Amino acid sequence: MSAAALIERDFAVPDIRCAGCIAKLEQGLVRDRRIAAARVNFTEKRVHLSYTPDTGMPELIGAFSNLGFEAHPIGTGPDEAGIEAETSRELLRAVAVSGFAMMNIMLLSVSVWSGATGATRDLFHWLSAAIALPTVAYAGRPFFRSAWRALRHGGTNMDVPISIGVALVCAISLYETATSGPHAYFDGAAMLLFFLLCGRWLDSVMRDRARGGVAALLRNMGTGAMVIDDGDRSRWVDATALEPGMVMLVAAGERLAADGVIVGGESQLDLSLLTGESVPQNAGPDDRVHAGTLNLDAPVRVRVTAAGADTAIADIARLMGEAAQGKSRYVRIADRAARFYAPAVHCLALTAFAAWMIAGAGWHHSLLIAAAVLIITCPCALGLAVPAAQIVAAGELMRAGVLIKDGSALERLAEVDRALVDKTGTLTLGRPEALGLERFDDGVKSLILALAQASRHPLSEALMRGLRTSDVRPVEVTSIRETPGFGIEALWGDRIVTLGRPQGRGLGDALATELSVDGRAVATIGFADRLRPDASEAIAALGREGIDAMILSGDRAEAVAPVARELGLTAQTGMSPHDKLAAIERQAAQGHKVLMIGDGLNDGPALAAGYASMAPGSASDVGKNAADCIFLGDRMMPVVQTIRMARRTQAIVRQNFIAAIGYNIIAVPLAFLGFVTPLVAAIAMSGSSLIVVGNALRLKGTIR
Repeated sequence: MSAAALIERDFAVPDIRCAGCIAKLEQGLVRDRRIAAARVNFTEKRVHLSYTPDTGMPELIGAFSNLGFEAHPIGTGPDEAGIEAETSRELLRAVAVSGFAMMNIMLLSVSVWSGATGATRDLFHWLSAAIALPTVAYAGRPFFRSAWRALRHGGTNMDVPISIGVALVCAISLYETATSGPHAYFDGAAMLLFFLLCGRWLDSVMRDRARGGVAALLRNMGTGAMVIDDGDRSRWVDATALEPGMVMLVAAGERLAADGVIVGGESQLDLSLLTGESVPQNAGPDDRVHAGTLNLDAPVRVRVTAAGADTAIADIARLMGEAAQGKSRYVRIADRAARFYAPAVHCLALTAFAAWMIAGAGWHHSLLIAAAVLIITCPCALGLAVPAAQIVAAGELMRAGVLIKDGSALERLAEVDRALVDKTGTLTLGRPEALGLERFDDGVKSLILALAQASRHPLSEALMRGLRTSDVRPVEVTSIRETPGFGIEALWGDRIVTLGRPQGRGLGDALATELSVDGRAVATIGFADRLRPDASEAIAALGREGIDAMILSGDRAEAVAPVARELGLTAQTGMSPHDKLAAIERQAAQGHKVLMIGDGLNDGPALAAGYASMAPGSASDVGKNAADCIFLGDRMMPVVQTIRMARRTQAIVRQNFIAAIGYNIIAVPLAFLGFVTPLVAAIAMSGSSLIVVGNALRLKGTIR
């Protein structure tokens, strides 16, 4: 069947947890002949299906169910954001409960380790049981639910051996307590749960942040519009009810709720969300405009050409989702190993149990050894090898003004060899600055400030920023009136003063404004978007790190050329979000690992698609949500510092993997041979984790 005849739909699958889940879904679903393709979005916990038109929804849901996953079509089930938020809260509560229980049980265990015997030892064991059993029942629910679903459908996952190990240790410990045995291992069970829950909660938090990008993007659309009918009657229409052909009346200060063409009026529009260019653009009849654009000056009438899911901003949201989906397929070494972990551990523990039973050890001793094998092979050290180093590195970078949103970004940043950089707001500060104000006397400055402070136009705000730093006080003006698209007029005593569009320049120069008194030009002020103070130094440092840089900008060629010349970079200009995404794909096809650095809505898909991505702290919500890292302040050198730290972090990660694997090579045979009790196994497992964490702490103080 041709691709055109297939139906495509997204399904929410909340139980996607690891690389094994991705492989199981993508490979298992397509075994159903009615499903042509399945692609998992790990970050969003969604699956995109392509299937034949004769396939009913029950059959599709059944295909998920047969693999052990609950699923529902997007938009038809419960609130996904609410479910994910509740999942994070549940994990956090479980971390708190298991941590509190672990500390108290360890305190009780100290007395046993110190030599308590008889009734005293039994009392401490029963107290430990009273704390541990409810804790395991409550805090272990995320693992038990996942393991049960997998087993119920004839499968397995990482949570199965974890659940078996915890349950087995608790059962043996309870038996030992009831029979006045010398050892109980409730502390090992609580410790194991605590470490595992910490990792799962941190993973959940990172995914919650990643999912915020598209939501932040769609918030930039207008919520609705005033629609004018043929009789010039107006009515408010929600954005979801707008249709092509309707005429919207968009007032100054409103965002457009749909794409369209201007059919009446002229105004200046803030296009920075779509193009990245900070300077407002003039727009008039027959000009195309897009949802999310901010109308600055005057009312305009816009005939709707696309609404809802067909708008440019919705298209950008889809691009971001698809790009993030591709990024989510980056699977770390520990995740790739995880798919083999469950069957390997099951086989090892069963082999140990069977071998000791054959050797005549009895079921009790054989179970203890099997439990020790399950615990000592818990992948805590392996699982901490990456995040421990990343957490320390992220803390160091935070002190340097860099926020790391996704720990795996450090892995990718260490490998980048090409940087594609936006201009406005990234290489530059992203805000117009008035030029040459110092050449005017205080009287002219005071008059400019008096008029500028009465407007919220971006150029007026730039004038206020420039003049307020020089202790200029505004003169008193009256009868202030702002004419959209032309400027501000007022009375200064009995004289008419204006601040606005330069005279004799047609539609006006968007990068200049003019002060006139009684119609005579007194001062013309130009504006520029200045480079970040260390932009040249940062670009040179990237080159020394082996990273070639070039500019990708939605700005006009004439606005980008001076910046490109000053920094010695090549530039591509006038690029749409699709163009930027295509440029990244071309670089990736050539074998390059691209670092995308940008700030605007138009950079969102590119930031999501880059092998790694960074955005300045002044970026839009969309840019900050789509990027892996955010650097604060006006300096650009933090980009270079982050790459250097990422490369040092990867060296520590490799050392941690060697330590974790070495621990298993030594510890597993000892457990298999019966030299390790479940308690010693839990302590050894925790000790290996502490070694990994200690090695990661060597990253402190190394940022430069």
